[in-house]
Amino acid sequence: MEHDEHLTADKADAMAVPTPGTESRAVPGANSNAVPGANSNAVPGAKGAVLPERRCILTGAHGPRTTLIRLAVGPDSQVAIDLSTKLPGRGAWIVADRRVLEAALVKGKLRGALARAFKANDLKLPDTLPDQIASGLERRALDRLGLENKSGNLIWGSERIGEALLKGKVRLLLHAGDARADGMGKLEAKRRGASPDTISIILPVGRDQLSMALGRENVVHAAISDAASAARVIEALERWAAFNGTKVSVADEEDDHTGSAPAEAGDDSTGSATAEAGNDSTGSAVAETGIKRH
Repeated sequence: MEHDEHLTADKADAMAVPTPGTESRAVPGANSNAVPGANSNAVPGAKGAVLPERRCILTGAHGPRTTLIRLAVGPDSQVAIDLSTKLPGRGAWIVADRRVLEAALVKGKLRGALARAFKANDLKLPDTLPDQIASGLERRALDRLGLENKSGNLIWGSERIGEALLKGKVRLLLHAGDARADGMGKLEAKRRGASPDTISIILPVGRDQLSMALGRENVVHAAISDAASAARVIEALERWAAFNGTKVSVADEEDDHTGSAPAEAGDDSTGSATAEAGNDSTGSAVAETGIKRH
């Protein structure tokens, strides 16, 4: 049975301990101890429902499980990352913030907090914990895309995506980080014209990793038509980005970098995710270290 501390919203407000500097990470208008992105406890579509909350052992910030990282301890006293939140036994939660975690590791604060949480002083804490979490979140985000593809929720191929955009059927538009600016610009023009409410994201991985995740060859652009599927993908991407200190930013607030790029030769228009020919480094968009939202 899991013994993690869970809090109702009222109890959490009363018990959370403010930490200097935590306020800068709080959502504007939310409690200063709230985990970033956790400004609402309502389940989408479930009016009045409240998600159980967890509290970070490092900062005192509290929020839904999806906004924190769970750590567990194995029989050998080894501290393990539990991104799926399914490992048995007692768990401890930390905020999904790499800088906070790395500072706590260096200062010994994490070891002390874990010793108190698990009531054990012989814990084996890996120095590579931040890298392990970052790799795990990346893998889970890409695996989520693969699962949605297997469920039939993804559209690929520029022509098919363009048609779906014009019909208003796309909920989420995705571009590989190394997508050529012209091919991306064509789809973005259709999105802005016919589907302005559709979210558009430039992934922090290139076409090779995206293709591998989807089990197809040379996928550069993809779209999701199902709202629930899009929400699951966005949640995984935002959690990954948040840990790395970046965010899914609204690219419409930035300078448009897609309008004047050279033509993207051989952009797949058949819908079969075949090779996007003419790939050269001079015409490609620079891969982002964060996740950029249009």
